[in-house]
Amino acid sequence: MNKDQVKGALKDAAGKVQQTTGKVIGSNEQQLRGIKKQVDGQVQKAVGDIKEVVKNASKK
Repeated sequence: MNKDQVKGALKDAAGKVQQTTGKVIGSNEQQLRGIKKQVDGQVQKAVGDIKEVVKNASKK
């Protein structure tokens, strides 16, 4: 696992918490920020996944 995978997963989780908090307090702005953070995290994790595949492929 590389740093992009870890950071991406953490951003995704934080975004889910922020989105849920926004729902609870009735803040559309917080919900949207949470969704954006989730997307950013998922993209970063995907980049990390690609890096890992390339790294593993070069070892073969």
